[in-house]
Amino acid sequence: MTSTSPLFEIEDLRVAADGNEILKGVDLVVGAGELHALMGPNGSGKSTLASALLGSPEYEVTGGRIRYHGDDITDWPTDVRGKAGLFLAFQYPQAIAGVSVINFLRQALSGRKGIDLSVLELRLAIMEWMAKLDMDPSFADRYLNEGFSGGEKKRNEVLQMAIMEPDMAILDETDSGLDIDALRVVAHGVQEVRKARPHMGSLVITHYQRLLDELDVDRVHLLIDGRIVESGGPELAARIEQEGFEAWQQ
Repeated sequence: MTSTSPLFEIEDLRVAADGNEILKGVDLVVGAGELHALMGPNGSGKSTLASALLGSPEYEVTGGRIRYHGDDITDWPTDVRGKAGLFLAFQYPQAIAGVSVINFLRQALSGRKGIDLSVLELRLAIMEWMAKLDMDPSFADRYLNEGFSGGEKKRNEVLQMAIMEPDMAILDETDSGLDIDALRVVAHGVQEVRKARPHMGSLVITHYQRLLDELDVDRVHLLIDGRIVESGGPELAARIEQEGFEAWQQ
């Protein structure tokens, strides 16, 4: 590993599910401190990419490489990627009955740090972040995502990102199902985490420009039919909003 290695690099990545190729050679490089956005229509492979980057067993990497801090992590198990500082915020977070938010975070952070944290230590650490995310303190003792609204689920994902202190965060359609007020709270939370971790790289996956209006994006990439067909600055998101994905689907 050299100091000149990008933080996160996807090279000619090809991914299949049930024998069907979904990603057909994706190239993407995210540097330390950068925020990239990945846009594309339904079925273009956005969520497949997010899942493959965290090592989901549902997807098979058939070609290409994923590098993180200069290391080839293509074959690393999901838990090893997580402990190394990769984080994925899910589009559809799962409910876990009987496991409170605070205990889930304690177990996850203890595994990430390799130390056994107490609930009290963690409770003190998360209060500030819960205030920033407009979350009631009692939220910490509720069962993970059980009975949560869409906005609560997404705020909880951002809370996890803040507490886990990743080096590279991937947010899979964090804006999905949110009204504009909830979206702004979530976007503000993402920006606060980035301020606290200025070297963290981020990849935000979204359908719409409205989330990007709330974030300071460095690069925008357009994924169509399993390939990135165009990359550019924030102005590309504005073009997509104006012209629709159809302009690139010829």
